[in-house]
Amino acid sequence: MVKLDGLGVWTWLDGMRGGEAAAFVKRLEDWGYSALWVPEALGRDPFAFLGYLAAQTDSIRLCTGIANIYARDPVSMTAARNTLAELAEGRFVLGLGVSHSHLVARVRGHEYSAKPVTTMRSYLEAMNKALFQSVQAESGDAPVVLAALRKNMLGLAASAAQGAHPYFVPPEHTARAREIMGPDAILAPEQKVILCTDAARARAVARGAMKIYAGLPNYQNNLKWLGFEDDDFAGDLSDRLVDAIVAWGDEDAIRARIQAHYDAGADHVAIQPIDPNAGGAPVPHAEALELLAPSRS
Repeated sequence: MVKLDGLGVWTWLDGMRGGEAAAFVKRLEDWGYSALWVPEALGRDPFAFLGYLAAQTDSIRLCTGIANIYARDPVSMTAARNTLAELAEGRFVLGLGVSHSHLVARVRGHEYSAKPVTTMRSYLEAMNKALFQSVQAESGDAPVVLAALRKNMLGLAASAAQGAHPYFVPPEHTARAREIMGPDAILAPEQKVILCTDAARARAVARGAMKIYAGLPNYQNNLKWLGFEDDDFAGDLSDRLVDAIVAWGDEDAIRARIQAHYDAGADHVAIQPIDPNAGGAPVPHAEALELLAPSRS
C-alpha cells in the first residue's frame, strides 16, 4: 500500500505543455514534495496525464484529486487504477468523488444522483467486483481516497476506502474529519496558499480563487456545518471565510496553517499555491513552492 504523508501539491497544469509540465513536476520532486494531485474537470484526462508523468519522475506520488465517478464505469475505473498502480510502480493514489451536479448533468449529460453517499458506496462495491485481467492483477498497491466533506461520506471513506481527500476546508474540518474517521484512515486535505503579505491584495486574489467553489451547495453546506453562516457567503465573501479557506501571508504564516492541519490529524497536506500575479489564472506559483519546499525544512 502506498504511504501518503508529508507535504504535497494540488495544482492545475493544463496551462503548460506536456514537456513543460513534466519538467515542473520533476522540480517538485527535487524540492521534496511527496505527492502531486491533479484535478479532473474540463482539461486533460488525469489518468493519461499521470501515466506520462510517471515515466518522467522517480519518487513523487501521483494522485487524482479527484476523478469523477460519472466519467467512467467501475470496470473502467478499476482498469485505470490497476494500470497506473503498475506503471507508476506503486506511486499512484486514486482519489474519487461524486463531483457536482452542474458538471455531471449539464457538462457530461448524465443524471446526477440525489443520494451521493449511496451512489459512491454502490460504485465502490462494483469496483471491488470488477474483473481485471493483466500481469498486474491486484489493485492493493493503489489506495482509494474519497472527496469527502461531511459525516456520512467521511464515514464511508474510512470504512469502504482507505481515507479522504477533503477540498476547500480549514483545519477545523480536519479535526472533525479525523474524529469521524478514526485514527487509521488516510486524511489528506487540500489547502490553498497565497504568498502575499498585503492583506487587501491577498484577499482579493483569494476571493477570485474561491468564487466558483463558494457558490456550490456541497461546499457551502460543509462550511455551515463548521459554523459559517449565510452572511459569510453573501456578496464578495466575508474576510472570516476567506481567511479560513486561504492561507496568505509570509512563509511563517503559511507554514503555520499547514502545521495546523497536521496538528488536527492530517497525515498529508496538499497545498494549492495560487499565483498573486497571474490575474486569476489557475497556474501554480513556483516562487511559493520553492520557498515552502520540504527540502528547505
